[in-house]
This record gives sequence, structure tokens and C-alpha cells, in this order.
Amino acid sequence: MNKLKALLSKIDGKGYKSYKIIEGSYKFPEFVLKIVHVQPDAYAPPSACKILFDNNFHEEFFYNEERKVAFEDYLNRIFYYNAKKFSKKRGSGKSGIITILKPSQCVLKRSSVIVNEEIEIRFYMGLPSKGRKILGKEAKEMFFNDLIKIFDAIKSFNHKEALKHVKCIEDANYIRKNLPRHKLVAFIANGSILPRKSGVEDIAMPNAIPFESPTNLEIEFDCPNRHIKGMGIKEGITLIVGGAYHGKSTLLEAMEKGVYNHVPGDGREFVITREDAVKIRAEDGRYVANVDISSFISSLPNGIDTRNFSTENASGSTSQAANICEALEIGSRLLLIDEDTSATNLMLRDRRMQELVKKEKEPITPIIDMIPSLKKMGVSIIMVAGGIGEYFDVADLVIMMDCYKPYDVTKNAKKIAKNFVSHRIKEIPKEIRIRERQPIPNSIKIGGKIKAIDIGKLRLGNKIVDLSKVEQIVEVGQVKAIGDIIARLVNKFSKKCIREVLDEFDKKFLSILPPRGDYAEPRKYEVAFAINRIRGMKCKQRNT
Repeated sequence: MNKLKALLSKIDGKGYKSYKIIEGSYKFPEFVLKIVHVQPDAYAPPSACKILFDNNFHEEFFYNEERKVAFEDYLNRIFYYNAKKFSKKRGSGKSGIITILKPSQCVLKRSSVIVNEEIEIRFYMGLPSKGRKILGKEAKEMFFNDLIKIFDAIKSFNHKEALKHVKCIEDANYIRKNLPRHKLVAFIANGSILPRKSGVEDIAMPNAIPFESPTNLEIEFDCPNRHIKGMGIKEGITLIVGGAYHGKSTLLEAMEKGVYNHVPGDGREFVITREDAVKIRAEDGRYVANVDISSFISSLPNGIDTRNFSTENASGSTSQAANICEALEIGSRLLLIDEDTSATNLMLRDRRMQELVKKEKEPITPIIDMIPSLKKMGVSIIMVAGGIGEYFDVADLVIMMDCYKPYDVTKNAKKIAKNFVSHRIKEIPKEIRIRERQPIPNSIKIGGKIKAIDIGKLRLGNKIVDLSKVEQIVEVGQVKAIGDIIARLVNKFSKKCIREVLDEFDKKFLSILPPRGDYAEPRKYEVAFAINRIRGMKCKQRNT
């Protein structure tokens, strides 16, 4: 501690590169500070630091894996919000900033906080300067005032609030693990608040209508810390219908984020979706590499082979077909689809269009006719349907949203389907075929910097991977992790397919990454989707 003070006094007023001498370990009264890497100048990414201290907290916060992850998340949030409170700009560029991986409303496993017998917190500090001259006095204030205040906030956290946090996550995990036992794909607790405050604020909308399950769909879970009632959605084909602005897409969006746990007070704490749920949409312009989409699209002009389909610029229908096949390839058996973001011709062709454009001229087999093949594979679908009542015929459950309240209208939908008979010609497709693929490592060489530009954009060397339509990424830390995961796994594809490689490291991706503080663990599905969007990648197909 005194050594650090002396070093900061020594380099005060010198050139910024002199900060390099403070890299090392320093003992404070209650923790050890390690300055791991010093930034080269005030405008570069802040310097990497970490504090380590004995874990004297009660074991009730971390005695199982669910609670441990939740407690790490809780400590991350305390550090993040207190760093915003106590640190301030002190000079040029990023001078004075103290920050840690920014948490979303979701509770994720992150590399920023590690709880064992010793607690390690990895964070970043913008070492202060005026231009290129070191501000030693201001640096001392950061280390011996701001940082100590942040640490004191961690040591004196609200134990009642923290226990509520870990119990909430433990119960959410319990429900998710028990969905298969009840043959459910999703659960929405009574009292949940689904609408968000705005498109850019992912917090609960004030005064929103609480969710309340229809009586016949209500199910109860006896969780470790509470009893919870709510609506259960069973395996099969579920339609969400209703008028515009009545909550259809809001419900689907809550379920697509329900693959993650949420913090208490979010409103979606107990909106729980099976962990293999994948949001599917059309994605015009995306890159596709060697995907067999022939089950949905039998042929294309100019003799393009849809059994081994590649394109630099996919259309709405080919991109959505590729998205479905890639999701099934990696192991998803729960697809979430919104009619508004889908390719119309892949969803349905009505009778009038079938009469005008005969089947021999139309290579697309729409999803509605693929339902039997998908169900045979064990695939369930939850779909928002605002204008395609033809799906009443194939639905197992129809939920109508009316002023954000759900109603089971399955019987009425089936009655309507019977009274207003569809005259469209049902197509008899071949059973769906999914081919696993092995990326050719040389086709995805990563030469250069890996950077998460934002939540929807990843830089891999000289390539930009567009993740803006991969809607289940919730934190920039996941994007950063995805980039470094790909870099570390790429050579494994010489012997194994995408699914085999990702299954090997599923839920332990952070263990293969460097000991940095800027990673949030992604699901294997988002890692796969990023791989699939690397332009220039080529794959070898394997039959399954």
C-alpha cells in the first residue's frame, strides 16, 4: 500500500508510459490489489486490475452452484453501481474511470467475480493524466479513496437483499430443471410484469397489467424457497394470437429471454423457458455456409443446390430456413417465431396463391406443412400469429392476449377452423433432414484483434460478424466471450462438427478463456450462430 503511494508520487508529472512500473501486487488492510495490465495511454481501454480478499460471508449465499452464480452476480452489481457512484472523471480520456463488466437484467455467469474460499473481483481503472502527463495525486485518490469506498460497500452489503437475490435464482433454476417432468416448454408466473419501460430500457413498465394464467393452464411449482403458480405451456405447437398492441410479441419476447434468470424486481423473475429455446426469424442479407435447407426449399434458379446451400446474401425465406436448420443442427427442439419478423412465403401459401403459382413452380414448402415432420423430431414451436388463422388446424394450444391478459381460446379456434374450412392444398413434404457440418478451419482464420464492438457486432480480425438479429444475446460480455471462444475452438473443427465441439464445452466456456474480467458466458446456440455468420467460412457436411 505504502509502496504504491511512493511509486505514484515518484511518477507524478512524468510521461504516461511511466505508469508501467506500478504493475504488481499491493497489500491493503482488507484486500490485496493486483494491477495486472497498465493501459498505454489515457485514451486506450482502462487498466486491468483485481482485488482478492478472504470469503468470510455466510455459506447460505453460495452453498450450491445456483446460489454461487447468483451471489457472484450480486457482488458484480454492487461493484458496478458503487463504481459509478464514487469514481469520477479526473483528466484526459478515460482518466478516473473505475468500472466492471456491466450487468443486464439477466443473471449470467461472468468472469468478473469469482467466489471461492477467496473472492476475486476483476475490474478496470482509467489511470489519470492530463494529456500525456501522469496525475499522481488524482491516481492516489482513485486507489486510496474511491476504490476503498467501493470495497466497503461490498463488505457491508444488505444481507437480506442478497439472500432474496440468491433464493430467486435458485427457484428459477428449479422450475427450469422441472419443466420436462411436466412436459412443459415454458412457464409464466402469475403476477409477472412483461412489458418493458421502453425499447431502450429493459426494466419493468410502471403500472403495467400483471400476468394472470387462465385457470385451465395454471400449474404450481413447489420450489426450494416458495410456491409459485402460473401458466404452463406444454410441448407441441402453441399460437399466441390477439389484436395489435395487446401483448402478443411482449409475451414471446419475455419467453425468448426466459432462457436466462432475471434479477428480483425485473418482473420476469419467473418467466422460465426451456434452455434450448431459440428465436427464429428472417434475416435478409445474412451469410449462409453449406446448410441443407432442401426440406423447406427444394430447388432454386440456376441449379443452386439447396442440399448444400451457401450464399453471401440470403433472402428472407432462405435465411429463415437456414436459421431453423442451424438451430436444429446444434440441438434446439424449441423454436420461437414471430409472424412479424418472418418470411411470409415460408410461413404460408394460401389457396389463391397455390392456384396462381402451381406447386411445380414453387420450391418452398411452408412451415405449416412441415409441422408433422418437426413434431416427429420432438420439436415444439411457440408462434405469434396475428393474421394467419390457417395455423389453427395444426395448433395444440391457442392463447389469445387481450389487454395483456391471456385466455385459452383453443376450443374456439378449433371450432372456427371446422366452420371455416381451409381450402388450401396441404403439401406432403419429405421428413425433415438435418446435416451436421464441420467448418474448414482455414476458411475462418482469425488474424488480428478480436473485439465486441457492441451487443450486435463482433470483430474477428478483419471480419465483422453481424449478430444484430441474434436476439437472445443480452450482454456485450457474451459477444466478447463468443469471439474468444471461436478463436480457441476453431482448430477442433478439423475432426469434429460444430455440435460436437460446442457440446464438449457447453456451460463451461469461461474455463477455456483467459483470466480476464470482461466475459459473460454465452449459450452454445449463440456461439454456433456467430460461427454460422462468419463470412467466407466453408463447411463439410455430414449426414445424421
